Amino acid sequence: MQKGILRTVEGGRLMFWCPGCQGAHAVKVEGPGPCWGFNGDYEKPTFTPSVLVQSGHHIPGHTGDCWCTFEARTGRKPSFSCTVCHSFVTNGQIQFLGDSTHALAGKTVPLPPFDEASHSGDS
Repeated sequence: MQKGILRTVEGGRLMFWCPGCQGAHAVKVEGPGPCWGFNGDYEKPTFTPSVLVQSGHHIPGHTGDCWCTFEARTGRKPSFSCTVCHSFVTNGQIQFLGDSTHALAGKTVPLPPFDEASHSGDS
């Protein structure tokens, strides 16, 4: 198991733990096709440009049912939610932009060590 802030995954991607979403985000940094810039520092990473993660009705072109209305339609709690997480990752800090839909929108916090973050609390 790797230690530190990032995890290397297949397809030339790196994952980091997002404290706003309480989940992992991946960015492609090598291989064919578009890639994020990466400063090569696995403890204080910088990715360029910004990282935008969208789900549910926030995905451009989304049609059909929405996680926001899942419980009303089915009577069950949804396992997902419609979210936006938009951030800059710079020198090991994650700056959440104002269009993020979680509680850390507009704040800058350190990226947590992946193992501690992903295994703490309810996550």
